[in-house]
Amino acid sequence: MTSRWSRALLNPVTLLALVVLLVLGVLVAAPLAGLIGATVPAGAGGTGTGASWRDVLASPMSQNLFWTPLRNSILVALGTAVLSTVLGGFLAWVVVFSDIPGKRLIGVLATIPFALPSFALALAWTSVFRNDRVGGTPGLLGSLGIQVPDVLAWGAVPVTLTLVAHYFSLSFVIIAAALASLGGDLIAAAELTGASRLRVAVRIALPAVSPALLSSFLLAFAEGVSNFASPALLGLPVRFQTLSTRLYGAISTGDTERGYVLSILLVAVAAVVLYLGNRATRGRNFAVITGKSSRPRLVRLRAWQLPVLTLAWALIAATTLLPMAVLALSTITRRANSFDAGFTLHYWIGASDPGISHGMAGVLRDAALTTATGNTVALGACVALGAVLLGMLGAYVVRRHRGPFVTGGIGFLSYVPFLIPGIALGAAFIALFGSGAGPLPSLYGTFWILVLAGIAASIPYAFQTAKSSLGQVSYELEEAATLAGAGTGRRIGRILLPLSVRGVVGGAMLVFVTVVRDLSLMVLLVTPATPLLAVQTFRYASEGFTQHANAVTLIIAAVSVTATILARRLQGARRPWNA
Repeated sequence: MTSRWSRALLNPVTLLALVVLLVLGVLVAAPLAGLIGATVPAGAGGTGTGASWRDVLASPMSQNLFWTPLRNSILVALGTAVLSTVLGGFLAWVVVFSDIPGKRLIGVLATIPFALPSFALALAWTSVFRNDRVGGTPGLLGSLGIQVPDVLAWGAVPVTLTLVAHYFSLSFVIIAAALASLGGDLIAAAELTGASRLRVAVRIALPAVSPALLSSFLLAFAEGVSNFASPALLGLPVRFQTLSTRLYGAISTGDTERGYVLSILLVAVAAVVLYLGNRATRGRNFAVITGKSSRPRLVRLRAWQLPVLTLAWALIAATTLLPMAVLALSTITRRANSFDAGFTLHYWIGASDPGISHGMAGVLRDAALTTATGNTVALGACVALGAVLLGMLGAYVVRRHRGPFVTGGIGFLSYVPFLIPGIALGAAFIALFGSGAGPLPSLYGTFWILVLAGIAASIPYAFQTAKSSLGQVSYELEEAATLAGAGTGRRIGRILLPLSVRGVVGGAMLVFVTVVRDLSLMVLLVTPATPLLAVQTFRYASEGFTQHANAVTLIIAAVSVTATILARRLQGARRPWNA
């Protein structure tokens, strides 16, 4: 028995599995345990008082602390999920099945909003619809003398619509891929039986893509319930609180224990919704891909072609073209959101002038923003490298190890961060690394807590990308190398990595993009010593420096879109609308 355990522990794959589990334990399990422990009384093994749970859930202040923000979060998330699925599904159908001209360009433009920071659309909205309810400079409509009602300027409606404009792009990608897999032969066979187009759509096409519809709904809901940027920019000025903004307010004002409770509840809400969604499709067969592939059967729209084309381009214009145009124009207006005062490049390249923006120089001449840019790029590179390395090692262990406990543990811990909203994960890292515990040092205020949190949040994407890439490499190649005497490191470095490099590098670029544009995860972790572009943009917008905020947002957008396009080329992904 002892010799068998000794041989197992000396096995390189087993040692690698233990290392991966240890790292995942520190990055995923430990922060969550620290978050829970910080809210549990010391006598029960925690470090908190325990009173925070009562304060949040069942006290005179619980209505403002939890129940009202919860209601607002669910309201926003439901609106985001429903509208994102409907709009994304419509555009996916147009691009995959219709015969409208220019649908390939529509498909490309439809993927751009998700590559943009979510606060880009919120900033564009304020530049147009902001009114004088909370003071400050009104938006473009207000400067033209048009009275914008409060319901369009602030609160649930603009928060929901800006999130829809961001996340419908994700729904489009998911549903378009499912529609592209629905071959024309299946539909043609149904039509030969005499079924009408409506019956084919309802009884065959819709059920076949229902998993994609449900997935897009659940992802949009989870993102909507946890998003911080849009509710903060469009809701906080009028005291419209969601769980994410209430959590941020609690922790940023030193009320950490209640903030940690809100973090745990936010994780629970997201997890319950995803669990219910998974149960809805469990045990049902939605297979539509057979051994014989076929092209999608195009629908000839005839008289409906122009209305559908107009509606599709209106959606693209409202979510991609107009927001970017508004942000770009707003950065060169001399007075915020007003064309009357003329235009200037000061907010881009101007030197410090006491008469403009309290003496702030243009973004390209601001030393603080130069530091933030360097930190952002360095953070994206470090997180991409760390997450992809960890994902690659974890995927290799799952590929080679036969123990269900090890492979199941790695798979579970690699999936858990997907259930944790970014701002809640940031709170978990503060709970664990804020003051240090046991062998873990205090990292709050350093660059490395940002790196570790970024890697933890990116593990699901890196692991799945690596697993998919390694899955395309035949076992026979590795077995042949093993018979030739190649060790584990040599097999990974000489065979697996070169053959899967396109997918791995593409995954790294996507992780880089996610980190560069992310605000929710980093907003609690960033300090003046570690500035980042996304957090700097939020602070500029909160303090009323509209032109500076929009200029930095455009820089982030340019980096994100460029990296996204590069990632798609590196992955060699075949777009579903090219079918």
